[in-house]
Amino acid sequence: MRPLSVTLLALVFALALMGCSSDSRLLMNLAKTDTDFVADAHLREINHLMQSLLVKLYKRNPRELQKAFGISIEQRQRQIFSTHGRLIFSELDNRQGTDALELAFDPKFSGDRVFAVMVGLAGMIRSSYNWQEEQFLFDSLDPQKLFDSARNLEILAWRMSNQRDATGELLLLTNSCENKEENLSFERHYGKMIAVQDMLAFVLAGKLDRGISRVAQGALSSVLFLPMGL
Repeated sequence: MRPLSVTLLALVFALALMGCSSDSRLLMNLAKTDTDFVADAHLREINHLMQSLLVKLYKRNPRELQKAFGISIEQRQRQIFSTHGRLIFSELDNRQGTDALELAFDPKFSGDRVFAVMVGLAGMIRSSYNWQEEQFLFDSLDPQKLFDSARNLEILAWRMSNQRDATGELLLLTNSCENKEENLSFERHYGKMIAVQDMLAFVLAGKLDRGISRVAQGALSSVLFLPMGL
């Protein structure tokens, strides 16, 4: 560890103990590289897109929210996005990440499928950022995990539009209704999220001079979610 880096981190820690929030924020920023700022910006954007997706899915699938008596969309948002770290809920059998996503598409699951999707999606994204809300000098994100999370988003988009129950009804509704003008707003939303994760993956791969395995893209043909190592 270089002496300057040690000094910066020591100053950050000391100022945080003093409770000087504005000065502490300034020094914390000194403990970041340009890449850290880029990663933070991408995380903020993907969080914003996920919160927007939650609202869109509940408005398109109001029956799912009704499965949790007395719960509002705003309460669901707080449950997920005001909770830090891992997302573990008994109503989802404590499933996280891609396991929660799989539960959402289990025909036997009688719970709130939108909640299962969003808990699984948020957990998967957080794992791709090493469960950190900010990145600093000595943090290291794995571009492969970010790339794989983007592929899982592609799989999620496909399964949303195609996976049906025994009667032939879609498990979750997304794009346009039958006999109505085509509306691909969900597809565009997924596209934005995929672009955020892919862009950061390639920025980091270039910065670290590290390759990204594209073998994972073959999983799209089997529509299985890629494991994220939760």
